[in-house]
Amino acid sequence: MRFRLTGDQRALRDSVRQLLARRFDGEALRAAVAEPGLDRALWRDLGELGFFALRLPEADGGVGLGLPEAVLAFEETGRALLPGPLVATHLAAGTVPGAATGETVVAAVDGELVEWLEEADVVCGVGGDRSVWGDGGAYGADGVPGAPGVAEAVPLRSVDPLTPLHSVSRRRAADPVAVLLTAAEQLGTAGRVCELAVQHARAREQFGRPVGAFQAVKHLCADMLVRTELARAAVYAAAVTAGRADIAAARLLADEAAVRGARDCLQVHGGMGFTWESEVHLHLKRAWVRAQRGGANTESEEVLAGDLLS
Repeated sequence: MRFRLTGDQRALRDSVRQLLARRFDGEALRAAVAEPGLDRALWRDLGELGFFALRLPEADGGVGLGLPEAVLAFEETGRALLPGPLVATHLAAGTVPGAATGETVVAAVDGELVEWLEEADVVCGVGGDRSVWGDGGAYGADGVPGAPGVAEAVPLRSVDPLTPLHSVSRRRAADPVAVLLTAAEQLGTAGRVCELAVQHARAREQFGRPVGAFQAVKHLCADMLVRTELARAAVYAAAVTAGRADIAAARLLADEAAVRGARDCLQVHGGMGFTWESEVHLHLKRAWVRAQRGGANTESEEVLAGDLLS
């Protein structure tokens, strides 16, 4: 099956890429690592672009598009390593006031983890359907501190400097759409690290030749491309079918493409990949953190196994 983007889909993808190129380039990425925090102005800019309200009906003030368009947009944020609870805020559009416009930052319990809890205005899935966290404490949906059903959050040390994590005692099942959008972010990382590896292989010279001329490096780059394109086909197909088994397969392939691709990209770069000037190690760290969302690989494998047995 061939997935050819429409003109509107290409325009949407290009608009997100251009916004991120202006507002979150390599210099901004390094600045965010040095001083972690959520850029509220950029969050509102994404809201104005319609990023969070992409799938919200036009009658409700949204853009009225579907999962394929959301996947394209999230692929671009993964490519740029944009930090923040993007998936949770996108899913909250239409239910949490201000989420669609980017005025409200929404985090969510994912399994037993919460990303960006302290920066969020609203945390979904803690007490009842929604709980608000503020001043370092937990509040129930009625705004009462310590309301019944609110889980205690414990800060964790995250491998990714741009994804602060907390653990909670209450477990929440994964949302299939959240799993698919995470796969789209992983696809963005896979595509970006493949580009970075090829660029470096062409520019870096050893023994008077570009390192890309050596067979071992060629094979690394070729394998990265194959994994990325295989994941792309699976993610785009899952966006069209929205089937649980298709989403699970896309997630597994995208996780592999992102994590293995970032590792291979580091191999191509050598020690330079871990330096401050390089973004390669940040892609690997983000891919590791994303791979733990939605029950990690185990849950997707169980969904596929169940589908095969049915």
